[in-house]
Amino acid sequence: TNQRRGTLGWDDVKAGTDDEVYGLVFPGRGQHHSVFAQPDWEQVHKELARVGVTLKLLHSEYADDCAATGTPAMGYDRFCRTYQRHVLVTGAASRVGHKAAQTIEVDWSGPTMQLHEPTTGTTRPVYLFVGCLPFSRYAFVEPALDMKQDTWLRAHVAMFEAFGGSSPRIVPDNLKTGVLKHPREGEIVLNDAYREMAAHYRAAVLPGRIRAPKDKASVENTVSHVATWIIAGLRQHRFQTLPELRAAIIKRVADYNAEPFQKRPGSRASVFAADEQPLLTPLPQVPYEISQWVYGRRVARNGHVSWQRNYYSVPFAHIGTKVDLRITDRVLEAYQGTERLSSHLLLPEGAANEYRTNDADLPTGEKYQPWDTPRVREWAERIGPSALVVVNRIFESVPIDAQGLDAALAVLRLSRRFSADRVEAACRIGLAGPIRSPRYAHLQPILATGQDKTGSVRPPREEHVEHGGLVRGASYYAEGGAK
Repeated sequence: TNQRRGTLGWDDVKAGTDDEVYGLVFPGRGQHHSVFAQPDWEQVHKELARVGVTLKLLHSEYADDCAATGTPAMGYDRFCRTYQRHVLVTGAASRVGHKAAQTIEVDWSGPTMQLHEPTTGTTRPVYLFVGCLPFSRYAFVEPALDMKQDTWLRAHVAMFEAFGGSSPRIVPDNLKTGVLKHPREGEIVLNDAYREMAAHYRAAVLPGRIRAPKDKASVENTVSHVATWIIAGLRQHRFQTLPELRAAIIKRVADYNAEPFQKRPGSRASVFAADEQPLLTPLPQVPYEISQWVYGRRVARNGHVSWQRNYYSVPFAHIGTKVDLRITDRVLEAYQGTERLSSHLLLPEGAANEYRTNDADLPTGEKYQPWDTPRVREWAERIGPSALVVVNRIFESVPIDAQGLDAALAVLRLSRRFSADRVEAACRIGLAGPIRSPRYAHLQPILATGQDKTGSVRPPREEHVEHGGLVRGASYYAEGGAK
């Protein structure tokens, strides 16, 4: 042995590994050659990232290949142990726990940043939304001025756009902005808007278990790294606007994703680009629009529902029923259950008493045409001249005719319950009274009490006034009053 050692110099061993040097010093000792065929472990590692691929499936395919070539195949247990040894030696992350493009974990960062107002010297907190793909650990960060529901949803939309796709599963924390109820037993109750947003991107929301941070360990780890890479890295900078801060954060996050892994080749960005982004669920053609829901709005007799002093049509078959309204920045939609009944562009801000009407929402036939001032006046004229005067005075009492339509129609529809002649008589009596513009509230009691049949109005009750009694004559006071 010493003689063999004497034949070796520093130049012979300085570039070799421990195993190579050991083989030179002790040739043939400790060498072990497996009798089993070895698969391409790098390919095994890559295949495991694909949806539905398991070590069991890959071992089955490996065994079939060995049988076809007549080489001995290792058993399933040895196959799994050898793969784990490969992961350990190469520093690669095991693919048994995570699949590419299957999950996105999201959370708010605990640490915050600040915006500085130069004139007043005041500061405003900025919250950081963090998203992470566990397979590649690729990160996304979005700054926000609050943690409200709309902000939470907009951050998701921005994240999907940045990733260039979505995943089938979204794993959030149990925030009220996304999860209303997460009982130990029973069904998880999600916020309607959050569930709707996820469905738009063909995803399901699966909240992590309460007090179980390992359910979203990737984002928990990323959140701590964010504090180092972004908050600490930008601590010397003073930002005055949110866009300015967002631009700086985008650059820092890009550097974070490009940082090489310590124990395996590549970086978050390279693994994401090569193995994960191609497998993401494609984005919908139109990004999700943030919306609010208003429940239980009744459809009026004219086939419209009201929203912010304007009116939007609903199919006539639903007149008298209640519908739910979904309102975005641009559109108003009416729903009954999960069925969308109608959709309208929102009227401009500041508009009032205006109508959006889809022709398809109205029945065919002249009698179902929408009401307008000329049509109301025609109906009043058919009832009688006094009814026409009442209707005209209603329109004169409002700034725009549209505001008087409901009041005028309420008067004219009394002819459906009573006769047209009786309504005409009631209008004549109402006009003879002290009120210049009588309306439904004045005319309906006349009809209900039958005053129109006598042609006269019930005289008002006179107050009884007692004369004298408490009035004393001047002589009383002149004489100094009673003694």
